[in-house]
Amino acid sequence: MSRVRVTLVFGTRPETIKLAPIYAELTRRADKFHTNIVVTAQHRQMLDQMLGVFGMEPAADLDVMQEGQSLTEVTCRVLQRLEPVLRQLRPDVILVQGDTTTVFAASLAAFYQHVLVGHVEAGLRTGDKFSPYPEEINRRLTSQLADLHFAATPLARANLLAARVSPAAIFVTGNPVVDALRTICEIAPPLRETEFGWVEDLPGRLVLVTAHRRENLGVPLTRICEALQQIVQKHADVTILYPVHPNPAVHDAVHEILDGTERVVLCEPPDYLTFVPLLSRADLIITDSGGLQEEGPALGIPVLVTRDTTERPEGIEAGVAKLVGTETEAIVAAADELLTSPAAYQAMTSGGCPYGDGRAAQRICDALEYAFELRTQPPEEFVPNREGGRQ
Repeated sequence: MSRVRVTLVFGTRPETIKLAPIYAELTRRADKFHTNIVVTAQHRQMLDQMLGVFGMEPAADLDVMQEGQSLTEVTCRVLQRLEPVLRQLRPDVILVQGDTTTVFAASLAAFYQHVLVGHVEAGLRTGDKFSPYPEEINRRLTSQLADLHFAATPLARANLLAARVSPAAIFVTGNPVVDALRTICEIAPPLRETEFGWVEDLPGRLVLVTAHRRENLGVPLTRICEALQQIVQKHADVTILYPVHPNPAVHDAVHEILDGTERVVLCEPPDYLTFVPLLSRADLIITDSGGLQEEGPALGIPVLVTRDTTERPEGIEAGVAKLVGTETEAIVAAADELLTSPAAYQAMTSGGCPYGDGRAAQRICDALEYAFELRTQPPEEFVPNREGGRQ
């Protein structure tokens, strides 16, 4: 059989991070796979940053990003611009990751062209179609369009089975974010050699914060910022570092509240080579990010999740993350407990990583070989590790 033609389609920073290890593994198996990259540039600046970090060169750039774009506009532009690219590249399968508008629209475009769809990080669910919005519906619809489902955990597989996905189409692989994290830990420069070298000289503790999700815009984001003010007021040894998302609805609101707050440092999101050492230095993470709910446990760092629901309950069940919502008092109380109780802190750093072991890309590529009859045995399944600690 000739080489399997694989096209990776993505458009945001998190998608790039999680697909990069798969791209690298596919490239290592060039005797079996011919691999292309198509980017939608749903997030232009942050996407380009990540492509450079991982040395990924797109075969096509749909360049859909427009200021103030609506979900409808993004969906329509991806559908319209991807169609001729798929006709030109003629992939046997496209790979998409996660739950962005790019993922859903690319999967639909591939379906229209009778191209198979492989969904990385399949099976995440909250059960509430508006939380997170629009991601919950994006992933549900993608599950209906996909032919191969690469579930990160056994729970994700159970969600897919509940949605009547064929068991033969599901592979439990772990999440490639752990693969990416380990790679970057090996090649990243020391933190002191970056613009964040000052962090190494902090006498106290560092709390790393991100908050940018669409459902948290407005009042919830205001409450989160007010909680951060109270945390530094109550804990004189704590510095908060908040890389602020460039979305004006986030950037302007955060700066309006937190500018000038002592020991709260606002900055632009650093590139991933810098972010990983910075993350490794953190004592606590407060976030509404999906990726940080996985990266924190992989590094043994407690995570407080400022959302009302999460599609990643494995971390909650393992005790390495805690769902605290967006009420100011609840966030402050949860942070207080971890910042004042060594026992509580230790409990959240010793639950292991339920999301991956650094071999997800290998399993996904093994699964592709199996699906295209290039090997006779299916890949081994990922089994979550319940033991671990601070790396």
